[in-house]
Amino acid sequence: MTTLQTNRLRLEAFSEAHIDELNEMNSRPEVYRFLSGQPETKEQTAQGILRVQLCWAAWGTSWWAFIDLESGRVAGAGCIQYLRHELALPSNLETLLGNPLEIGWRLHPDFWHQGLATEAAEEMAAFAFNRFPLQELLAVRHAENINSGHVMDRLGMRFRGVESWYGMSLATHVLSREQWLQRHSPSEA
Repeated sequence: MTTLQTNRLRLEAFSEAHIDELNEMNSRPEVYRFLSGQPETKEQTAQGILRVQLCWAAWGTSWWAFIDLESGRVAGAGCIQYLRHELALPSNLETLLGNPLEIGWRLHPDFWHQGLATEAAEEMAAFAFNRFPLQELLAVRHAENINSGHVMDRLGMRFRGVESWYGMSLATHVLSREQWLQRHSPSEA
């Protein structure tokens, strides 16, 4: 499992050590408004951590906890993972290997509007383009989630249309390897 670092964050693969702070974030209605619509229970957070660990083992990527370097708190979470059309994760994770890779994030409200999502997303995108031979990276969001749309714009992503992912119709954005390389030197991507 890969740890990443930005100027203000350390991105650590989900572990049991993160359960309390991840649950504190995930149990907030404003955080899950555009995700499931329902805040998570501590049991659901624990189950999510186990699923993420399985994904790391199967794919070499999944979800990170964003650790604020100044406070040591979990400021958010983000991922590079395989998109799926169904809501539920399949029992055989290898069936998703042909699907596009997705970048995603969420932040604890105490850390909103500080540029941390963009900072983390830049680092995660670099990881994706360096680690995998992908030609494009996707991001999906509910159409009403304007703030995530702004992060996607800052990454250089373009709106591709409304597509079916996770059993929902979601605004889908794309960043090609070529676009990434145009914005970053070859040593960064």
